Amino acid sequence: MSRYQPRIDLEQISAIDVHAHIEADHHHNFALDDQLLEASAKYFRSSDNRTPTIEELADHYRSRRIAAVVFTVDASTGLGHPPLSSEEIAEQAASHADVLIPFGSVDPWRGGDAVTQARRLVSEYGVRGFKFHPSLQAFEPNDRQFYPLYAALEELGVIALFHTGQTGIGSGLPGGRGIKLRYSDPMLLDDVAADFPQLNMIMAHPSVPWVDSAISIATHKANMYIDLSGWSPKYFPPQLVRQAGSLLKHKVLFGSDYPVLSPDRWLAAFADLEIKDDVRQLILKDNAARLLRLA
Repeated sequence: MSRYQPRIDLEQISAIDVHAHIEADHHHNFALDDQLLEASAKYFRSSDNRTPTIEELADHYRSRRIAAVVFTVDASTGLGHPPLSSEEIAEQAASHADVLIPFGSVDPWRGGDAVTQARRLVSEYGVRGFKFHPSLQAFEPNDRQFYPLYAALEELGVIALFHTGQTGIGSGLPGGRGIKLRYSDPMLLDDVAADFPQLNMIMAHPSVPWVDSAISIATHKANMYIDLSGWSPKYFPPQLVRQAGSLLKHKVLFGSDYPVLSPDRWLAAFADLEIKDDVRQLILKDNAARLLRLA
């Protein structure tokens, strides 16, 4: 029996942010080392608290009548840095089930152990999905050695959310600290979406410089969605704005990338986009509510 059941009242919230990071735990452990945290903060020009606790994050969203999907990234193999505990994140989120929806993260390189952990995170901790960051985790998503993990997620009926495109982590450092952008080409996810048609997937961010690929994949694959996190809407590629308001109006999701980009900053810029009001409601809340099975 899951320890976590969401208690989100859709009538009481105005939006669902599907992309918020937990970057520190209550033991003062961090998801990234100091150099990577500083490089990311500089890239995003972030002035907010970069490492809010679960409690602070919940208060932040509750005061704005917004629900949020929260997660860390287990990149222990790719970065050689110990991960935060997805189990602890889910347990703490359960105390704020009116606004927080936990996703898990597992290191794909751990093979069968990753599959076992994923199953436990769903069955015992009630996570609704899993966050992957191919560039940080240093893996090609369409490599078949990782297919048993996707098969388990498909069987469990949870969501796989993948970072795509440019990353601010490592930005400006020599060699980008060894982080390779090509692993986050969304075309690698097209194979996964085709081979696991019942696995709902989200391509995180506008996927620059591969935004046209992301649009094509989301248009072609019924199980593929796009979240708009990590970029202020005023910088969105025009073709993404155009398709979000038409062909992809049921496939695009609000995401901020908090704490590096606050929901306040994102929503203020989004309000200036030329998008119809009914589509705006789909992007801000309705599409995510349906995908997360909250509606």
